[in-house]
Amino acid sequence: MKVLQLDVENMSYELIEPEASVYDESEEKNFKVEDAVVMLISIEKGDDEEVATEAIKETTGFMQKQKRKLLLIYPFAHLSRNLESPREASELLEFMRRTASESCDVIKAPFGWNKKWSIKIKGHPLAEQLKSYVGAGEEPVHSHGAHKTGAKEEISDAIKQEEKVKSTWYILTPEGELVPRADFRSEGYENLKKFADYEITKVRTYQQAPPHIKLMQKLQLVDYEPGSDQGNMRFYPNGRLMKSLLEKYVTEKTIGYGAIEVETPIMYDYGHPALKEYLNRFPSRHYIVKSDDKEFFLRFSADFGQFLLMSDATVSYKQLPFRFYEITRYSFRRELSGELTGLKRLRAFTMPDMHTMCADIDQAKDEFKNQFDFCRAVLDSIGIQQGSYEAAIRLTEEFWRENGDFIKYLVKTFGKPVLIEMWNFRYAYFDPKFEFNIVDSMGKATALSTVQMDHENGKRYNMTYIDANSNRQFPIILHDSPSGAIERVIYALLEQAAEEEKKGKTPSLPLWLSPTQVRLIPLADRHLEKCVETAKSMSERGLRVDVDDTDASLGKKVRNAEQNWVPYVCVIGDREIESNRLSVRIRGKQRQSEMSREELEQEILVSVGEMPKAPLSLSMMLSKRPIFRG
Repeated sequence: MKVLQLDVENMSYELIEPEASVYDESEEKNFKVEDAVVMLISIEKGDDEEVATEAIKETTGFMQKQKRKLLLIYPFAHLSRNLESPREASELLEFMRRTASESCDVIKAPFGWNKKWSIKIKGHPLAEQLKSYVGAGEEPVHSHGAHKTGAKEEISDAIKQEEKVKSTWYILTPEGELVPRADFRSEGYENLKKFADYEITKVRTYQQAPPHIKLMQKLQLVDYEPGSDQGNMRFYPNGRLMKSLLEKYVTEKTIGYGAIEVETPIMYDYGHPALKEYLNRFPSRHYIVKSDDKEFFLRFSADFGQFLLMSDATVSYKQLPFRFYEITRYSFRRELSGELTGLKRLRAFTMPDMHTMCADIDQAKDEFKNQFDFCRAVLDSIGIQQGSYEAAIRLTEEFWRENGDFIKYLVKTFGKPVLIEMWNFRYAYFDPKFEFNIVDSMGKATALSTVQMDHENGKRYNMTYIDANSNRQFPIILHDSPSGAIERVIYALLEQAAEEEKKGKTPSLPLWLSPTQVRLIPLADRHLEKCVETAKSMSERGLRVDVDDTDASLGKKVRNAEQNWVPYVCVIGDREIESNRLSVRIRGKQRQSEMSREELEQEILVSVGEMPKAPLSLSMMLSKRPIFRG
C-alpha cells in the first residue's frame, strides 16, 4: 500500500464520470474539506486488513499530535503500478473508513471516479509524507520510472534482499551475556529500549516536527530550500561555519589516525561492470543522470571512486592496514520523501568516508577494534556525549558463531549493553557492522559513526596487495565514517541541546562550534569604540567576537544574545573601561564573573583546546548583518 499523507488547509473535488468497472454510486458531485488530513491511497496486490489497520493507526496518531479531527480517505491509483483489482481495492478502502471512524471523523471519496480537484497544503515540515506499507509475505514491487526532473531512481537488489532477510534481535551485555530482546530487563536503560523499539518496528516517519528543526531555523543555521529537490538544504553563514569546522576537525583527526586524503568524482558510469554489480550489493536508492546519451549514477558514498583508485595502487603487506580518506561534498541517496526530516535524513549530504585495506580476518578484526575506539573519541571531542547515543552491531548468525568473542570484546569496551541484530544470511557486502545511534527526544534514532567489514569488494574491484611471497592477494575492506554525515552531527547536537532544555537546563552548542563565542555590548554610544578595539584584539587570538551596535535597548541586546546562544556576553561601560575588567555573563550560569580580557581569552582558548578555529562568518558589527528569513 502506498499512502501520500497530506495535512491540508482545504481540499475540494468534483466527480466528473466513472472511470473504473467498479465505482461507488454518489448523488453528490461536489465535496470540500477544511483543516483535515488527507490520505491519497493506492491499494496494491497483497494488501490486507492488517496493512490497512497499520496505515490508519499511523495516520490517526499523526492527527492526534497535530490536533486534526477530520480525515479524508481518497482513492488514488497513481502511486503504484502494482494495483489490486478494483473490487478488492474498493472493499479494503471501505474497511479503512470503518476503522478510522472509531478514532475520528472520516470521509471516503467515492471510488472509481474521474475527479477534478484542488488542494492547499499546510506549510510545515511534516505536511507531506509518502509512506509504504507491506503485508506479511508480500513481495515488494519497485518502480524504476522516470521522475519529473528527467532523472530516475534505481533500487538495488540489496534493498530487496534486506526486505527478505530474517532478523533476530538481542541485547549483548558488557559481561558477555546474549539476551533475547524480549527477555531483557530495560530498567535503567530507557534510551536503549527506545532505540531497540525504533529499530524493530521500523517506523521512520515522525508524527510531529522534531525539536532540531525549530532550533536550526531559530539560530539561522540551516533551512529547507524550496527551489531544490526535497532533502537538499540551504546553509546560512553560521550554519556553514559550523559545518566547515566539523569537516575540518574530522578530516584532521582521520589523517592523524593514519589515512591519506584523496578526492574522487561524484558521478560514475552506470554500465561499468564492477560498479553496476556493487550498486546491487549496497542497500540504498540512487539517482541516475544522463550525459551524452550515457547513463551515470550519483555516488551515495566515496566507495566507488576510492575502490577504483585503490585498484590502481600497488600496496605491500608491510603497509597494511592501508587507509584512504575523503570527505564527500556531496553524496546522494534518493531517500523516501516521507522519511526526509530536517537534518536527520537527507538526499544530499557530506560524509567523511575512510576505507582500509586489511590483509585477512585477524588484521581486519584488530583494525575494527581500533576504529571502534577512534569513532568514540571523535564523537566525544565534538561534544556528543556517550550517554546520548546507543550502539548497534549487525551481523550474520555465521559470523557470530565464528567470532563471538570479538563481538563481546567490542561491547565490553563500550561499557553498556548493545543492541544486536542477527541475520539469517548476508544480504549486502558487509558482515559485521556497528553504528553509534543518537536517540532523539521523540524516540527516533539515527546512525552517526559506523564501521563495516566488507568481504566482497576487494575481489570485485580487483584490489590487491603483495604478500610476503610476492603473490597478489585480495584484502578485506573496512568502511568507516568516524562521525557519520556532518549534517547529522549538527542534528545530534541540536537534539542534545533540546533534551537539556527539557530537563530545565540552558541549551547550548559546544564552545568551539558556537558561531559567536563572545558578544560585546556598549552601555552607551561613547563605549562603542572600546568594544570594537576589544573585539579586534580578541579576534587576533582566534576567538569569534562580535559587537552589538544596533539601536536596541540594553535589555533587548542581552536577550538577543541569549536567544542566539552566545556563550559569553560582556556589557562595557565607564566602570569596565576604567578598571580594565570585564563583567562577563556566562551562558547557563546565574552569576556574572569579573575577569580581565586576557583571562577571558585564556578561559576560552583552554576550553576550545586543539579543536579547529575559524573567524566570524558574518560582520563583526551586528548592524551590518542581513537577517535571513526562511
